[in-house]
Amino acid sequence: MDHRGPEFADLGKGVLSGMKRIFKSTKGEVVIYPASGTGAWEAALVNSLSPGDRVLMAETGHFATLWQKMAAKLGLEVEFLPTDWRHGADPDAIEKRLRADPGKRVKAVCVVHNETSTGVTSRIGDVRRAIDAAGHPALYMVDTISSLASIDYRHDEWDVDVTVAGSQKGLMLPPGLSFNCISPKALAASRSARLPRSYWAWDEMIANGKTGYFPYTPATNLLYGLRESLTMLLDEEGLDAVFARHQRHAEATRRAVRAWGLEVLALDPREYSASLTAVLVPAGHDADHVRKIILEAFDMSLGTGLGKLASKVFRIGHLGDFNDLALMGTLAGVEMGLTLARVPVKREGVRAAMEYLSDCAKAPARRAA
Repeated sequence: MDHRGPEFADLGKGVLSGMKRIFKSTKGEVVIYPASGTGAWEAALVNSLSPGDRVLMAETGHFATLWQKMAAKLGLEVEFLPTDWRHGADPDAIEKRLRADPGKRVKAVCVVHNETSTGVTSRIGDVRRAIDAAGHPALYMVDTISSLASIDYRHDEWDVDVTVAGSQKGLMLPPGLSFNCISPKALAASRSARLPRSYWAWDEMIANGKTGYFPYTPATNLLYGLRESLTMLLDEEGLDAVFARHQRHAEATRRAVRAWGLEVLALDPREYSASLTAVLVPAGHDADHVRKIILEAFDMSLGTGLGKLASKVFRIGHLGDFNDLALMGTLAGVEMGLTLARVPVKREGVRAAMEYLSDCAKAPARRAA
């Protein structure tokens, strides 16, 4: 397709409009970059901040740490609130820190919604209420790379200023597209922000997007895929049903983990991820050895432990284009692999998950009756 022709304009306007529905935003502007999620991180920071600005970030896991390192490299002054990587961002700690900033030096609060390395989901609405309770004007930025279109997310309702996303998780596409959803407040901040940007500049992206085009060559094939993903999510299944499916698969997975006698990394039930589950292996066992055995024996790849969780956890993904049968196959592979790796587990996880999913399948029939 000619990316300067009229057919492309229809594609561009269609996917931009659909992404606003995914973000649950009517007031925000959406831009789509040919980039990984890392590019969307950088775009969020460089368009809205200036050299030396102070940024408050929450150390919820490996990806929050990477975003923090990027901010420091860009010349921002980063304050990193620690966690044990088993909990999400602490709204009370954020409120306390902002109350201790009478000079309003903190210019942005950055939180990862769903920390892909830990399977912990931060309470974004609660963090917004904490910022408001402190009476602080800082911009609010949220990474939804592994949560958007899998876990309920509300850009406008939670008054988020910049939402960051990528194509390779809930949107069911290969890597290569990234997104910013931008509030009017963030757009206003961008007019005086002094961090350098060219490729990432919002103004040119938004101006071109009004007519469905890009200021440079777009990732056309991925945009075809995005159009189909939006149809599947918004028109065929519906977002509420998508979120319910992810919650169902997450609960089935946690029941399997506990039936094996293992431990879910996330500790607060309010922060359980619907996208993935990180599983702790017992002391004396290597999670990467378990992953290696499962890959070799069953051709199934599990997520590795990252950063301080290396060799301590494996991660089971249950997001995107996924159904009950796919989950049961996944859990069967994990259970067999744990046994082959001689990890002391009870062979009851698959049954526990199956019983839960069967009960969920019966529930609509009972309501109909």
